[in-house]
Amino acid sequence: MSLLHFAVLLPFLYTVFVPLFFKKVPRIHTGWFVLIVPLLLFVYFAAHFPLQSGSTPLFQSFSWIPSLGIRFDLHLDGLSMLFALIITGIGFLVIIYSIYYMSKDREALHNFYIYLLVFMGAMLGIVLSDNLMVLYVFWEATSVSSFLLIAYWYQRKRSRYGAQKAMLITVTGGFAMLLGFLMLGSAAGTFSIREIIGMKEAIVNDSLFIPAMLLVMLGAFTKSAQFPFHIWLPDAMEAPTPISAYLHSATMVKAGVYLIARMTPVFGGHMSWFWIITIVGIVTLFWGAFMAIRQFDLKALLAYSTISQLGLIMSLLGIGSLALHTNYEAQAMLFSGAILAAIFHLFNHSIFKGSLFMVVGILDHETGTRDIRKLGGLLSLMPVSFSLTIIGGLSMAGLPPFSGFLSKEMFFTGVLTAYRHIDQWVILLPIAAWLASVFTFVYCLVFVFKTFTGTYRPERLDKKPHEAPFGMLISPIVLATLVLVIFFFPNLISYSLLEPAMRSILPTLLQPGEVFEVHIQAWHGFNAELIMTIGIVVMGTLLYKTYKKWSDIYYELPRKFDFNHLYDQGLTGAERWSGRITNSYMNGYLHNYLSYIFTFVIVVVGGSFVLQQAFAIDPSTNAIIEWHEYLLAASIAVSAGFVLFVNSRLTSIIGVGAVGYLVSLLFVIFRAPDLALTQLVVETITTALFLLCFYFLPKLKTEIVRVRVKISNLLISIGVGTVFTLVGISAQSTNPFKPISHFFLNSYELSGARNMVNSILVDFRAFDTMLESVVLFTAGIGVYTLIKLRKSRGEKR
Repeated sequence: MSLLHFAVLLPFLYTVFVPLFFKKVPRIHTGWFVLIVPLLLFVYFAAHFPLQSGSTPLFQSFSWIPSLGIRFDLHLDGLSMLFALIITGIGFLVIIYSIYYMSKDREALHNFYIYLLVFMGAMLGIVLSDNLMVLYVFWEATSVSSFLLIAYWYQRKRSRYGAQKAMLITVTGGFAMLLGFLMLGSAAGTFSIREIIGMKEAIVNDSLFIPAMLLVMLGAFTKSAQFPFHIWLPDAMEAPTPISAYLHSATMVKAGVYLIARMTPVFGGHMSWFWIITIVGIVTLFWGAFMAIRQFDLKALLAYSTISQLGLIMSLLGIGSLALHTNYEAQAMLFSGAILAAIFHLFNHSIFKGSLFMVVGILDHETGTRDIRKLGGLLSLMPVSFSLTIIGGLSMAGLPPFSGFLSKEMFFTGVLTAYRHIDQWVILLPIAAWLASVFTFVYCLVFVFKTFTGTYRPERLDKKPHEAPFGMLISPIVLATLVLVIFFFPNLISYSLLEPAMRSILPTLLQPGEVFEVHIQAWHGFNAELIMTIGIVVMGTLLYKTYKKWSDIYYELPRKFDFNHLYDQGLTGAERWSGRITNSYMNGYLHNYLSYIFTFVIVVVGGSFVLQQAFAIDPSTNAIIEWHEYLLAASIAVSAGFVLFVNSRLTSIIGVGAVGYLVSLLFVIFRAPDLALTQLVVETITTALFLLCFYFLPKLKTEIVRVRVKISNLLISIGVGTVFTLVGISAQSTNPFKPISHFFLNSYELSGARNMVNSILVDFRAFDTMLESVVLFTAGIGVYTLIKLRKSRGEKR
């Protein structure tokens, strides 16, 4: 196992020591102990910058389940490098922030940091995995760990609700994605992403190609909160603010973006990929920006803004995928600019949104509220937080001199390029992008000015506001500084981060040794993009000033079409109908349960054998049946039938015992004395226990059983007996494999045992026998515990 594998597994391994530190060193905040992990990982990945400027990405392989084509292969290229640095870098800053945000006296910090480390490791596993099945394992690990993080304050109903909603939506999408991966692996004959990309031309015409593409997109859309699956993200804001800053702005919600980017070399040349991703992205961009304005909770506002910004990145990836569709090199390079814009804005969004979430946490921490209606006039009281909000908020609005302006202009270039080189009606893309950007500008103004300007109303606040301690300001200051530095020196990351990531998404556009030309600058002259930006500022300011006059439009939206309402109604309806269905057959009668089970067995097992034409009877290999064997079989049948027609429990037990003793005679005839002895001992003990138990039961009452029930019982009994008799005969008549008995004949040479059966149980099946013993031991502990609990409760009474 390589150092790269260790880097992915380090957060998981480190979780073992977190509870020990929390318990043994209570005076020191656990965050200082956990901070080592993201720092080491960030340094490790940053050390690979020289590798990424070359042409050979780092690849490490480890055998996991080779028989199924599943290998724990890791691939560190430009795209995974970008995400790995975001995951570890933002993770490092979030942990510093959490040290001052999370109280070590009132919080279960060991749980908090264990969940956080598991999530960090799972995200690294996603972006570094080369095997689709391994990627899926880490994908679902992020769903589980994010569920735990969102529900960290599980005492709150809204936290539990948000965690459940996030889990249901993202895991459902994950299952769809798994089906897509299986289809893609079946079409390609491998689960390796690198190999699938290399054989794209061979699988593009496969019948599973389109279904696999749609299912993979579904998984990505649910994870990255794309319309209409966006509803889980605002409710996930019930998590502590460090979690919101990490999961829901910089990492988890970017997993779907990563998947789309990683799969672009496979599906990118198909027009369905372009249309679906672009349209879903543009709709999400518009809807998230439109809904953000009406929010009163600052975290809810940022949640919808995150939805909107993720839609922007998705739409750019969709447009950029056209670079793999066209045969014209110049046109391909134009469309590749959208990929550059997507990657650049992904980076920008991580830094300015992470900073803004931390500022919201500071406001909540220092004022006791996140409600915009209660805030205002905090400029003089919290000047540093205001400065950070200006930098992050105006960067999100796309204004200079902040890095968000650069990627926003590149976004406009991307949608205009799509309009100029596709059908004329694609003018709807830049129009929708411009309108969404107007609403983005409005909610950024709301966030900045409604919070810090206006009238200061201390009576509405739970605390007397003051500036946060310096430790809580470190992380947002670092991120805000990056926003400014990237604007003035954008090409610092052009060939170290952005170009290698582009090369990973569009590998077929370059010849060996070639690189994309990446030159980012703030001024491109007086062009259409600049005119759109000026229009955004003018229209956005007008809408902000006249908000009260047009805000009633939000109340005109019918509630029955609200997606949260539809989700709640669907969940309630599913629970109601499932309850009705369950109550229809879970009526408390053992007879009914056994009827369902045996009928299911008849239909499934018997039906499968019939469909597969697997029933086979070959009497040629049967041994000769002697007269005494016929007599013994008849005796067993008579004893079993005798049990059905007696009304005495004692007589029934004797009849059942007779069946067991007669079966032991069969073992004697077939020369299995050890089995015969075992059968005799077990039958004797169980008969005695039955008699002892039934002695204390009330007398058996005569029940009138309807003829219909008797007939159904008879049919089910005949059906089960017939199916399993035929299955047994078919198993005996067909021998597709070499009998394993020849191997066990060598038991003496292999294990030194003269008794073959004992050798099988003790040597060849030792692990299985040990587990059986563990099961019996566990059951015994359970029985003993129940008896002790019942006794202790009786003593208390």
